Amino acid sequence: MTISRLLIANRGEIAVRIARAAADFGAQSVAVHGADDAESLHARMADEAAALPGTGAAAYLDRAALVAAARAHGCDAVHPGYGFLAENADFAAACADAGLAFVGPTPETLRLFGDKARARAAARDAGIPVPAGSDGGATLAEARELLALHGAVMIKAVAGGGGRGMRAVHDADALEAAYERCRSEAEAAFGDGALYVETLVPRARHVEVQIVGDGSGRVAHAGERGCSVQRRHQKLVETAPDPSLGREAREALTAAAVRLGESVRYRSLGTVEFLVGEDGGFAFIEANARLQVEHTVTEAVTGLDLVRLQLEIADGRSLDD
Repeated sequence: MTISRLLIANRGEIAVRIARAAADFGAQSVAVHGADDAESLHARMADEAAALPGTGAAAYLDRAALVAAARAHGCDAVHPGYGFLAENADFAAACADAGLAFVGPTPETLRLFGDKARARAAARDAGIPVPAGSDGGATLAEARELLALHGAVMIKAVAGGGGRGMRAVHDADALEAAYERCRSEAEAAFGDGALYVETLVPRARHVEVQIVGDGSGRVAHAGERGCSVQRRHQKLVETAPDPSLGREAREALTAAAVRLGESVRYRSLGTVEFLVGEDGGFAFIEANARLQVEHTVTEAVTGLDLVRLQLEIADGRSLDD
């Protein structure tokens, strides 16, 4: 296929970035906006703008309205950006059902990596270490058993991300309160209060690998980013390449990320995240099946235009091309 008209299902900085990439790619862009966003830069930057019903975040979370806008404005593809519906498998499926190319992973991949417990299982199946912990949603009783076994644990939301629904627990007396707080945060943020528990890796470094796949099983990487400087589990500073890694560790991490992508026939951009211990050992923690805020760090180091690359892959480009 040839993408000629792209709906940008997002707002703000990333919508502007996608509009620029679309123009460079040779496609027209259609921005969307809520009633309170009509004068925003992203709505003025695109070739055309489409009004959505509602205001605020709700406008950009209306799957049916976004698909209707794409069809009404003659679009043949949709780019979700990051946030909002970028990792929503139902939205990706709705786009496919409407004959629209979704510029991102398949619905099946989004469902897999949107469930952190299933993602852990996929990593294990690909021969990649994961922190010891629960294989799925863990009850409070199971969390107590894991804490007694490992001494310290990290509670995480099964459907989570962005540091929400996440707590480190070192003391059995603090476990129940932490568990309930994570459950309520996860329910509020993701509509799913399920939690899983991993052993806490002390003084670990956080490293993420940028991958790209064409959906055929061909997957490549664009290096890693060090993201250990964090506050409340939110990344503050990213460095590429990560200066803490030696050659062998870097090769092992990137090879593991590529192997995971190959095992699921990954399509589009993704980020595979690892913890690296003081002994140099590493373990998979999650995969983000979307463009990330941090993509610009990799672009600055590699010279790649990752957003254009997403468009090319959605348009049928092979990594062999």
